[in-house]
Amino acid sequence: MKPFKTAFIFLILFTLILSACTNEQDTVAPQDTAKAENNDKSTEEKESTSSGDVSADIPEGVQEPLKIAAIMQMSIGTFSSQYVQGVKEQVEAFGGEVQIYNADNDLSKMATHLETAINQGVDGILIDHGRADALESGVKEALDKGIPVVAFDSDLNLPGVTVIDQDDYSLAWSSLKTLAQDLNGEGEIVYVWVGGFAPMERRNTIYKAFKERYPNIKEVAKFGNATANTALDTQNQMEAILKKYPDEGDIDAVFAPWDEFAKGVTRALEQAGRTEIKVYGIDLSDEDLQIIQKENSPWVATAATDPAEVGRAQVRFLYQKAAGEETPSIYSLDPHLVKQSELPDQTISMGEIGEYVNGWGSSDAGVSPWMKSLEEKAK
Repeated sequence: MKPFKTAFIFLILFTLILSACTNEQDTVAPQDTAKAENNDKSTEEKESTSSGDVSADIPEGVQEPLKIAAIMQMSIGTFSSQYVQGVKEQVEAFGGEVQIYNADNDLSKMATHLETAINQGVDGILIDHGRADALESGVKEALDKGIPVVAFDSDLNLPGVTVIDQDDYSLAWSSLKTLAQDLNGEGEIVYVWVGGFAPMERRNTIYKAFKERYPNIKEVAKFGNATANTALDTQNQMEAILKKYPDEGDIDAVFAPWDEFAKGVTRALEQAGRTEIKVYGIDLSDEDLQIIQKENSPWVATAATDPAEVGRAQVRFLYQKAAGEETPSIYSLDPHLVKQSELPDQTISMGEIGEYVNGWGSSDAGVSPWMKSLEEKAK
């Protein structure tokens, strides 16, 4: 009996010890789980804050809706309309409002619009084209009053002003190099150009270098004007050139560093049945795409950036300034070469070019982490 009693007591003690251990584990495990969950949650919060998602704080300078003035030297053609669309889309996405001022290619009128915007106490000013000699005084006044300014395709050079462009030198060289390669470095060309605009002056600088690089490509004619109907006037002028050079082989190609020029030239060539003459342009819009994709179109290549993205990027830089962030003095958006031969048979829109031209329509220019939060707030 004694051994049996001893074994029985030992069994009871073992059961009690095992039960105590189990209870202790049950008590500790939830605490460890809670700690792990809290650690995971803390990590997620840190990652969310560092990645700049919607949890990012919105700077005080942009918490209230901003009133923006967009002052344009002119608004001609679909490139300008899509640029304006991009400006409006981005301002509205941030919860602001924008007033568009079109100077109809009158620099004195543009300066007056600038003065009007300043007197109305706008929160920011966008400038599209224009010249420093006409606008510098007004821009200085805006800066003195604490109104941020961002310009596009302008020759302004003032501390505190960010000037963005499409990298006109790269645009011109991309188009001209394609022309030279297609002609095997030899031929006769027509050059359509007009001075008085910062981007045109920059593109012309590259054209001068192009003529030195390819001495066997000869310029047989040069013309161009910026008017209320540039495409139609260019078409009429090109028709006159074709009468002067009526035979196949007299002209091999046309360099038209503005899509309004390229549209006019292309229509003249089509109507005259001279589609053997190829057109190399700069800029692109939905209307331009339709012309380029048309069967047997002479417009075979154009170098461009997305005009809507230009407008959006300009607005983002302005909001960065309003938020008190540092912005660059100059910024060039990356251009792309769009070749007729690389586009599909079916007609596409600007929103679909990215499927065929790598990098098209997207840019991280002027992007700050808090902008997602601002867009969420504005919804």
